[in-house]
Amino acid sequence: MTHLDGRRSYDAPVVPAPPAHDTEEPGVLTLSSTARRIRLAASAVVLALLLGGTVWGNDSEFPFGPFRMYATRADPDAPVVSTRVVGLTAVGEEVRLSGGEVGLRRAEFEGQLPRLVEEPQLLALLAEAYAERHPGAEGLVEVRVVQRRYQLEDGRRTGEVTDSVLVQQDLGTTP
Repeated sequence: MTHLDGRRSYDAPVVPAPPAHDTEEPGVLTLSSTARRIRLAASAVVLALLLGGTVWGNDSEFPFGPFRMYATRADPDAPVVSTRVVGLTAVGEEVRLSGGEVGLRRAEFEGQLPRLVEEPQLLALLAEAYAERHPGAEGLVEVRVVQRRYQLEDGRRTGEVTDSVLVQQDLGTTP
């Protein structure tokens, strides 16, 4: 802002703030030299673990190891795999069981894939959960875990898509 006499507001001299006086508050504690050394040693240990985990660690050591999902890039020529769970009705209609239809999120389900391959009878629990959430729906006679692979070339889809059934469970009668 310019004053009537031509002076600008930012031309005024800056007055330094008065020095703050140390009041020596009773609640403030200063660290002894031993306590400072202990904190410095603890900091050095944490930094060493972070450095070692970054160089030699893997996802299971997170946060001291890298979270490779974000630390690496995928091969642009490797296929992209999408896993889904489907139920089949008696007339052959495919019903999607992924995406919360059975109360299980995708990441939770994919974390259990090795267990489901070893124990396919657990897929019957998904059919039961579906029947509970959709009481008017037609019963399921089979549950499958299907993996769809999209082939890439230089990071772009080639159009080649393949489906394979990873595991399946025949339910016999409708749950």
